[in-house]
Amino acid sequence: FVDVAMVDGVQFYYYDSNTQRIVLKQDWMKQVTSGDGDYLERNTGIIQGNQQWFKANIGIAKQ
Repeated sequence: FVDVAMVDGVQFYYYDSNTQRIVLKQDWMKQVTSGDGDYLERNTGIIQGNQQWFKANIGIAKQ
């Protein structure tokens, strides 16, 4: 499972379920989140929840 976030065609983060972590891709995103020590952990949890939701709904769609 891969999650990519973009603004105006510019990728600012990337998540891969193989590594189970968010990689910030833009310096401005690193600056914005530097004051929030829990940002990456909190959003990793959200993305992992989205992964489970997506997996369940794909299973339903396949039926």
